[in-house]
Amino acid sequence: MAHIVIVGASTGGLPTAYEVREILGKEHKVTVVSNTDTFHFVPSNPWVAVGWRNREDVSFKLEPYVTAKGIDFIPVGVSRIKPDDNRLVLADDREIDYDYLVIATGPKLAFDEIEGTGPEGFTSSICTLDHAEKAYENWQAFIERPGPIVVGAVQGASCFGPAYEFAFIMDADLRKRKIRDQVPMTFVTSEPYIGHLGLGGVGDSKGMMESELRHRHIRWICNAKVARVDDGIMHVVEHDEQGNPSGEHELPFNFSMMLPAFKGVDPVMEVGEDLVNPRGFVKVDEYQRNPKWNNIYSVGVCIAIPPVEATPVPTGAPKTGYMIESMATAVAHNIRDVLEAKQPSTQATWNAICLADMGDTGAAFVAMPQIPPRNVAWMKKGRWVHLAKKAFEKYFIRKMKKGTSEPVFEKYILKMVGIGKLK
Repeated sequence: MAHIVIVGASTGGLPTAYEVREILGKEHKVTVVSNTDTFHFVPSNPWVAVGWRNREDVSFKLEPYVTAKGIDFIPVGVSRIKPDDNRLVLADDREIDYDYLVIATGPKLAFDEIEGTGPEGFTSSICTLDHAEKAYENWQAFIERPGPIVVGAVQGASCFGPAYEFAFIMDADLRKRKIRDQVPMTFVTSEPYIGHLGLGGVGDSKGMMESELRHRHIRWICNAKVARVDDGIMHVVEHDEQGNPSGEHELPFNFSMMLPAFKGVDPVMEVGEDLVNPRGFVKVDEYQRNPKWNNIYSVGVCIAIPPVEATPVPTGAPKTGYMIESMATAVAHNIRDVLEAKQPSTQATWNAICLADMGDTGAAFVAMPQIPPRNVAWMKKGRWVHLAKKAFEKYFIRKMKKGTSEPVFEKYILKMVGIGKLK
């Protein structure tokens, strides 16, 4: 009997656990270790931050659903990984031996890299449910005292979609409240142009996103580095196409949300360069295995992948839900192959698929593959995307409670966008 331990129980870890459990059968032991006892649907965070959703709408306790599938669950964080000993040390000093380890921790949020950013500084965040709830508290105070908004993503960020979503959602909420005219809004991003998305653009994402920002009276600054944030003032340095500083901006705000850069979580990063790159992201081969320790796999935002292209201000590449789901499938199949004394053969599908909500409309993006040149670069806009994402939220949460191992993103999103199965 093999013991497979999955560290993390979010969009990467939970589907991985379900797939591993189903594919390997009951003769092997599967354990999920998580620093939280709750699953929450991360894409709903922008809605939580303006009060369109609450915690009960988008989260549930993990243990009853995970254990119902014959998976052990330990709601305690990992403090140390001992890859040479095939052992984890937990925050409560327990030690767990494993035969195969799947790292699905997600990222550490690098607010510390820019002074004044994050919930402990002067900007809000929508990266976690706790952050989104705190952002809503700030939003409620802002509604009573409206003024300028600064929103966007800092240098080194790799997840730009939620920044655009939140800008448009705030715009829609302010219009509903009849106070949009009191709120100048500026979008600040490290992207070289609007709609780059960390992907080099998808279809006419540049033209479409610029048009949306203009239509909603949101000005923007690209190739931007946030130097620091003071109380009510963001200091931004704009750069030219060669990456040289070309202008400085002092942007006043009454409310701000800036997505941070990511890096690896501490216990993973502390293992060192054989496991992770300099930012602490897990090195994996084409089968999601670490090159040195082949019994360590990784999925999700915590893996190391290169940027799509060099940009004047550093940007990373996003890992979308469909891509993460395909990593989970690859891991489950490859562990089964190894247990059957076969060579691993399943590779993740490096396609980017995104439903981006815009408050009262939305945009769907498909990039196949993620890195250009592409076989498909597809984008469509319409209210149907807004409605589809709302429906997908409920669909995904229901499937995670059910413990499904089917490809949820592929079955739902690809059907919605009308492309069919991706190869």
